[in-house]
Formats: sequence, C-alpha cells, structure tokens
Amino acid sequence: MNMLYRTFSQGESAPRFSLSLLSLGLLLGSAMPAAHAAGTELPATSVTATDNGDYQADNAWVGGFDAAPLLDTPAAIAVFTDALIEDQQARLLSDVLKNDASVGESYAPVGYYENFVVRGFSLNSASSYKINGRTITGEQNVGLENKQQVELLKGLSGLQSGVSEPGGAVNYVTKRAADVRSVTVSTDDRGSGYIATDVGGWFGSEQQFGLRANVAHEDIHSYVEHANGQRDFASVAFDWNINPDALLQLDVEYQNKEQRSVPGYQLLGGSELPHHASPKKLLAHQSGSKPVTIDSLNINGNFEYRFNDSWKGSLSASRSKVVIDDYSSFAWGGCTVGCVTPNVGNYFTPEGGYDIYDFRSPDDTRRNDEVQAALSGRFHTGAIGHELTVGSSAFRRVVNNRVAINHSLGSGNIDSEPENLERYNGALNDSHRRLDSRQYGVFFNDLISFNEQWQTMIGGREVRLDEKTFDDQGDTTRHTQRYEFLPQAALIYKPVQNMTLYTRYSKGLSLGGTAPWFASNAFDILPPTVSRQIEAGIKYDWQRMRLSATLFQIRQAYQYARPENGEFTYVQQGQQKNTGIELAANGWATDRLQIAASVAAIRSRVSGSGTPEYEGHQTINVPTLRASLYGDYALPWIDGLALLGGVQYSGKKYASQVGTVQADAYAIFNIGSRYSTRIEGYDTVFRLTVDNLFDKRYWRDVGEYMGDNYVFQGAPLTARLSASINF
Repeated sequence: MNMLYRTFSQGESAPRFSLSLLSLGLLLGSAMPAAHAAGTELPATSVTATDNGDYQADNAWVGGFDAAPLLDTPAAIAVFTDALIEDQQARLLSDVLKNDASVGESYAPVGYYENFVVRGFSLNSASSYKINGRTITGEQNVGLENKQQVELLKGLSGLQSGVSEPGGAVNYVTKRAADVRSVTVSTDDRGSGYIATDVGGWFGSEQQFGLRANVAHEDIHSYVEHANGQRDFASVAFDWNINPDALLQLDVEYQNKEQRSVPGYQLLGGSELPHHASPKKLLAHQSGSKPVTIDSLNINGNFEYRFNDSWKGSLSASRSKVVIDDYSSFAWGGCTVGCVTPNVGNYFTPEGGYDIYDFRSPDDTRRNDEVQAALSGRFHTGAIGHELTVGSSAFRRVVNNRVAINHSLGSGNIDSEPENLERYNGALNDSHRRLDSRQYGVFFNDLISFNEQWQTMIGGREVRLDEKTFDDQGDTTRHTQRYEFLPQAALIYKPVQNMTLYTRYSKGLSLGGTAPWFASNAFDILPPTVSRQIEAGIKYDWQRMRLSATLFQIRQAYQYARPENGEFTYVQQGQQKNTGIELAANGWATDRLQIAASVAAIRSRVSGSGTPEYEGHQTINVPTLRASLYGDYALPWIDGLALLGGVQYSGKKYASQVGTVQADAYAIFNIGSRYSTRIEGYDTVFRLTVDNLFDKRYWRDVGEYMGDNYVFQGAPLTARLSASINF
C-alpha cells in the first residue's frame, strides 16, 4: 500500500481511479453469492449490520472496552446511527456532530480537515478520533460510507484512551458483513455528483466468511467560488468466524480528497467582525494556486476468542496514515498601524485589507500505530458480582513535515477580487521528523454489582509517555518521559430497571499544544497537561424514548500565546474551567414521529493566566447555550413518505480572547423528505434535504487556531437530492 503515498512532482497529476473503484464495487455486487447472515451465529461482541430506520441506538463502544448498553454506561454518550446519517445525507463529520448541542466547530475551513470543540474544549487530531476503538490520525475527513454509527463520548476518556483531550472522543463503528447490494446517486443545487456502492454477504462452506465493500466517488461543487474538488473512497471489511469461539475482523479504508482550502476572515482592526462578508467568496484567490490533497489509509484488525461463557480475550491492532499536500493562497493579517506587535498584525485592517501569502507544505505526514490486548470476564466474590477487564496497550505517533513556505505575495481586500500575483518559485525545504510520541499503558476496569440497584465502577490506566520533539536540523528540542496514573470511578444507582443515576470522577492527560509561528518559542510543542472532571447524570428509557440529563465540570491548564512587552510566548499558565448541563431526548415520540434533540448550557472561564483581559468572561468561541432538534414524521395518508426537518441554535459567542467582539446568536432551519417505494421489484429510497432553508448569514466558527483568530461563515441554502436502490 506504500504506492498510495507516492509524492507527485509539480505538473504531474495523481492517478484518477474512481471509475475502476466503482466498477470493482459493481462487480462485487453482482458476483457476491446470495447469502443468509442469519445462518451464521456471531459472537455477541461483533457489530451486526441493521437497517431499521431508527435514530436511537442501544449500545456504544466508546464508553469502555466493549459494546455496552447506553443505559448502563456511566458517561454522557451520543450515538448517531446510519439511518440518521443517510437521511441527512451527511458527507462530513460536521454534518453528523451538528446533531449534538455540546459540539461546535473550531477551525474547519472548507477544503481542509475539520476540528471540533466539545464541552468547550478542542479535540486533538493526535488522539481524539477512533475507528472501532483504535486511534486514528485526525488530520483527515473520514469517509462515512462504511460507517454503521458514529459515537461521541463527551468528557474525559483517559481510562479508555490514555493520553486524550478533556472534551471527549469520537469513535466510528464500521459496517460488518450483511446480505446487501445497493447503489446511491446524489446531486445538489450546485451540480455536485455523487455515486456510492455498498455490497456484502456471507460465503464459505458454512457461511463462515463475511465481506462488506463500500466504494464512492464525489465531484464536489462547493458553495465557495473557485473551491470545487473531488473525493474517492474505498473500504473492505472482512469477518471470519473461525469457530464458535473465535472471530477475526479486518478493516481497510482508503480515501483521496483534493480541494482548495478556503481561508477564514479575521477581525477588522482586531475589534469588529467583517461587514457584508459572503460565505461564497474565496479570499486571496489566485488562479494558479493548488488544492489541498489529503491521502488517508486506515487499517485495523481484531481477534477475539471466547474461553467459556464468562471469559474472553481480544487482540487488536491498527495503523492510520495521512499524507497532506497543504497548499493555500492564504489571507492573513494586513494591520500596519496599532498592531498587536510591530509590523505583525494577526487581524485585517479596519477597511478590510489583508496580506496574501503563498503557503506550501507538501508531504506533511502523520502516522498513528496502536496495539491492545485485553481480557474480560464475569465472576462473583460471595454475593458481589464483577465484570472485569484488564489489558495493556502501546501507541506511537510520528509527524514528519517540511518547514513550510509562507511567502508574502502582496495584498487584497475583502470587498474586491485580488489581482493575480507572482507566485513563489523557490525550492521547498527538506522534510524532517517533528514528533515521535510513544505511550504504553496497563489498564483495568471493574463494574461491581452489590444488588439490582447499586453498582460501582472502578478503573484506571497507568500511562508511560515517552515523547521527543525535533528542530529543523533533527536535533531533539524536548524529551518528555512521564508516568501518570489516570483513575476513573463511578457510582451507579438504578431505582427502577429503566432508570440510571450516576456520578463519576475522571482524570486525564492531554498532549501539549504547539506554539504559533509568531511566538518567541515558535512551533515548540509543550509538555502534556493534566485535566480532571466530575460528572453526574440521569438516564431514563421511557417507552420508546431515551431521556438524559448531565451535569459536569472540567478543569485543565490554560495554554495560550501570552502577550508581554510587544512579544508573545506560548505558555501553560492558569486554568480553564468549564461547567455545564446537557439535556437530550432520542427515539420515538409517537408511532410515526421520532426525534433527536439536545440542549447544552456551558459556563467557560479562564483564571490565573497572568493576562487579566482574558479572564472574567466566557471563553472564545463557546456559546453559553446551544440546541439541536431533528425529527422524522411518517405521513399517515401516503405510505412510505416521511417529512424530515430540524433546527440548530447557537447563542452569542466571543470572537476574541479579551471578550470585546461578539458574534450574534443564530437559528438555522432545515427541512427534507424521504420516500420509500419499489421500482421494478427493487426497494428504492428517495431523499431530499434543504439545509439553511431561509439562507441565513451567520458566523458558525469564531475560534482560535495556532494562536490566530479566524471567523468562518456558515453554508448558505443548500439542497441535495439522492436515490438509493437495493438490489
């Protein structure tokens, strides 16, 4: 597979394999033997493919080391099923996570990989994203075609993940083998094209082998001018029931995406949001600029053996590799009078002027490798029951890249199209290793049952972190060796079978941030930081609805570029404390109406930072209130027709650390429909979605990235139509 990461010289184009991939998918669909998945009994821990149209899931993997009922898991977990993903015609993770009010975007430009804030803390591309429980590199837009569900664990996941961010973790669960052969085609109001195939089945003398293949090609016609792109995706999932007690599962997925990245706006004069900004405008447009190309390969496997009815063992391993050719005509700064630092202003001029930079950073390579062994079982000590998991894991992340070229070309203004400027024609810098981070851990988790009402969960992970950072010459700039025990404890009370009350304490360890380029310690990666969380919640399954309420408080060291004497130094000083409440409802409100709803209220404050202007108010890009509602109503008078729709609301949020600039609150309305019928004997589903129905202009993201503040507008009205045919 190394051929997938060959670097193409300037002027040479990457191979276009979309037709061959789609042909392969169609051939698999026609050649797959008719199989009956029900004829093969899988171990209870395997993920089986279902398509019942429900937005509600019963189990999730992200809360522990195995699939567990959501009702019995003492954590706040949101699960987004493939039915919801398909009805909303989601292509990106942002399309999925918009359904949870605790999530916001944090530097997610069109054409680039996305970043998110959960509970007011940014996720980390190094450790916050997983496929089937194994960590992947987050610098990619993971394809959704082969995903059965997307899980979001809100809050600390130190026990499950080791070094991780306090905001939470995202886990993608892949589709397993099933008797399915389908094709989906789609377009939108801008003329985009999309085609995907999903084929699978069971085969072998005893139907012991299972296969699931997904292939997709997408021609992206962006709502931003000059920012069209394309994407190719292919995946294979293989299941082998070796015998009634042994199961082997393998997953491979590859994606290539190329699209021009869209720079964000910056504050005018550092004190106000841009006026009359258009979400369709590409700032700093240069006709000769190259797109960002992201090649991603994710491989993971799991072997599971059941010793008896009470005990089983598992061994899993994964590799995730991403190669980014990062090019951009970038709009940045432009301030010349009254700047934060002399001759360097990380905001636009009051009149909307900005500088244009030719940014080049090809061969930016990130790789995550992970292996984990675990043993789990049930036993009793007297009248007390135990569900125990013990295990060990090893994880390595390496980052190789060049010193980026950031060549100044000239200037532009937000009110006009810039002229074409002479491009950079010099040589690229050599690639070098920037980070080699390894962590080793041993962990245990014991769910102790005293009776039918009372349980306690006690667990922990001992982490050994060995991390090196390097300068441009390959010399070590920091070598961190650290041991940290990350405990987690929960008390669970079930007054009735369908209700759970819990309280939980967690400790986490997060990778340090990277200093921005303008800081005195530019590009330094700071040491890891400790975070702590307390949480209390209630979950209630009422008829076909799942209701939940959660209170939480999270504390972590504050990392920021501290201004001092006209310079910036990136430091860990003070702390950020976020306190909030989350409410959620998911399931069937009536026989014809199902909903997915959530509300989050968060108070986020910084203290002890040494910069009084950053304290005493809500932190940047975190609204005090956010809400989401989505519904599916099956019309009683037309069989197979359903109305879809919902709304996302965000309160006001600050666009600067000093709390002087605020983006307005907004509400975005979405509508749609789904029609299921049979055409020539084939089950067919038509879907229509219209997002941002009233074409609202709003600032979806006003956060910070690499020390700079950027503001991004949300997408305008977007209509999408698709048809799925099951053969």
